[in-house]
Amino acid sequence: MLTKNELPACPVATMVELIGNKWKLLIIRNLLASTSRFGELRKDIPGISQKVLTDNLRALESDGLVTRTVYAEVPPKVEYSLSELGNTLRPLFKEMEAWGNSYKDYISNQKLPDIN
Repeated sequence: MLTKNELPACPVATMVELIGNKWKLLIIRNLLASTSRFGELRKDIPGISQKVLTDNLRALESDGLVTRTVYAEVPPKVEYSLSELGNTLRPLFKEMEAWGNSYKDYISNQKLPDIN
Protein backbone atom coordinates (compact mmCIF):
# COMPACT_ATOMS: atom_id res chain seq x y z
CA MET A 1 0.00 0.00 0.00
CA LEU A 2 1.25 3.43 -0.88
CA THR A 3 1.77 5.85 1.96
CA LYS A 4 0.19 9.29 1.97
CA ASN A 5 3.53 10.81 0.97
CA GLU A 6 3.91 8.38 -1.96
CA LEU A 7 0.51 9.18 -3.47
CA PRO A 8 0.51 11.55 -6.44
CA ALA A 9 -0.83 15.04 -5.77
CA CYS A 10 -3.35 14.69 -8.61
CA PRO A 11 -6.42 12.60 -7.68
CA VAL A 12 -6.69 11.22 -11.22
CA ALA A 13 -3.06 10.10 -11.05
CA THR A 14 -3.84 8.44 -7.70
CA MET A 15 -6.64 6.45 -9.29
CA VAL A 16 -4.46 5.47 -12.23
CA GLU A 17 -1.77 4.36 -9.76
CA LEU A 18 -4.28 2.09 -7.98
CA ILE A 19 -6.29 0.60 -10.83
CA GLY A 20 -4.65 1.88 -14.00
CA ASN A 21 -3.50 -1.31 -15.68
CA LYS A 22 -5.71 -3.46 -17.84
CA TRP A 23 -5.44 -6.49 -15.57
CA LYS A 24 -6.59 -4.65 -12.45
CA LEU A 25 -9.50 -3.16 -14.36
CA LEU A 26 -10.59 -6.61 -15.56
CA ILE A 27 -10.15 -8.18 -12.12
CA ILE A 28 -12.29 -5.45 -10.56
CA ARG A 29 -14.88 -5.81 -13.34
CA ASN A 30 -15.19 -9.51 -12.54
CA LEU A 31 -15.32 -8.99 -8.79
CA LEU A 32 -18.05 -6.38 -9.22
CA ALA A 33 -20.16 -9.20 -10.65
CA SER A 34 -19.42 -11.74 -7.91
CA THR A 35 -16.95 -13.16 -5.42
CA SER A 36 -14.55 -15.45 -7.28
CA ARG A 37 -11.90 -18.02 -6.69
CA PHE A 38 -8.46 -17.69 -8.26
CA GLY A 39 -9.14 -20.28 -10.97
CA GLU A 40 -12.42 -18.63 -11.92
CA LEU A 41 -10.72 -15.26 -12.32
CA ARG A 42 -7.95 -16.79 -14.41
CA LYS A 43 -10.46 -18.56 -16.66
CA ASP A 44 -12.63 -15.45 -17.07
CA ILE A 45 -9.76 -13.08 -17.92
CA PRO A 46 -8.25 -14.33 -21.18
CA GLY A 47 -4.51 -13.89 -21.55
CA ILE A 48 -3.68 -13.32 -17.89
CA SER A 49 -0.92 -15.50 -16.48
CA GLN A 50 -0.97 -17.03 -13.03
CA LYS A 51 1.89 -14.77 -11.90
CA VAL A 52 0.30 -11.58 -13.21
CA LEU A 53 -3.05 -12.46 -11.62
CA THR A 54 -1.34 -13.24 -8.31
CA ASP A 55 0.69 -10.02 -8.36
CA ASN A 56 -2.33 -7.86 -9.22
CA LEU A 57 -4.59 -9.50 -6.62
CA ARG A 58 -1.90 -8.94 -3.98
CA ALA A 59 -1.56 -5.29 -4.99
CA LEU A 60 -5.33 -4.74 -4.94
CA GLU A 61 -5.52 -6.42 -1.53
CA SER A 62 -2.61 -4.34 -0.22
CA ASP A 63 -4.32 -1.17 -1.43
CA GLY A 64 -7.52 -2.14 0.40
CA LEU A 65 -9.67 -2.70 -2.71
CA VAL A 66 -9.90 -6.50 -2.57
CA THR A 67 -10.54 -8.88 0.31
CA ARG A 68 -9.01 -12.36 0.33
CA THR A 69 -10.90 -14.93 2.40
CA VAL A 70 -9.26 -18.27 3.23
CA TYR A 71 -11.50 -21.09 4.40
CA ALA A 72 -10.08 -23.76 6.71
CA GLU A 73 -10.74 -26.71 4.42
CA VAL A 74 -8.66 -29.39 2.79
CA PRO A 75 -7.75 -28.43 0.14
CA PRO A 76 -7.79 -24.76 1.18
CA LYS A 77 -10.49 -22.65 -0.42
CA VAL A 78 -9.67 -19.00 -1.16
CA GLU A 79 -12.15 -16.43 -2.43
CA TYR A 80 -11.62 -12.88 -3.59
CA SER A 81 -14.18 -10.12 -3.35
CA LEU A 82 -14.23 -6.37 -3.42
CA SER A 83 -13.82 -4.69 -0.07
CA GLU A 84 -16.19 -1.97 1.06
CA LEU A 85 -13.75 0.53 -0.42
CA GLY A 86 -13.49 -1.49 -3.64
CA ASN A 87 -17.27 -1.46 -4.00
CA THR A 88 -17.18 2.34 -4.13
CA LEU A 89 -15.74 1.89 -7.64
CA ARG A 90 -19.08 0.47 -8.86
CA PRO A 91 -20.50 3.81 -10.18
CA LEU A 92 -17.23 4.55 -11.96
CA PHE A 93 -17.30 1.18 -13.73
CA LYS A 94 -20.97 1.70 -14.70
CA GLU A 95 -19.96 5.00 -16.30
CA MET A 96 -17.01 3.38 -18.09
CA GLU A 97 -19.36 0.66 -19.38
CA ALA A 98 -21.84 3.27 -20.64
CA TRP A 99 -19.07 5.26 -22.31
CA GLY A 100 -17.63 2.11 -23.91
CA ASN A 101 -21.05 1.18 -25.30
CA SER A 102 -21.53 4.72 -26.62
CA TYR A 103 -18.15 4.60 -28.30
CA LYS A 104 -18.96 1.23 -29.90
CA ASP A 105 -22.21 2.72 -31.22
CA TYR A 106 -20.33 5.75 -32.53
CA ILE A 107 -17.81 3.57 -34.37
CA SER A 108 -20.54 1.29 -35.73
CA ASN A 109 -22.40 4.25 -37.20
CA GLN A 110 -19.39 5.79 -38.93
CA LYS A 111 -19.51 5.59 -42.68
CA LEU A 112 -16.56 3.97 -44.35
CA PRO A 113 -14.96 6.20 -47.00
CA ASP A 114 -16.02 5.46 -50.57
CA ILE A 115 -12.87 4.23 -52.30
CA ASN A 116 -14.37 4.04 -55.81
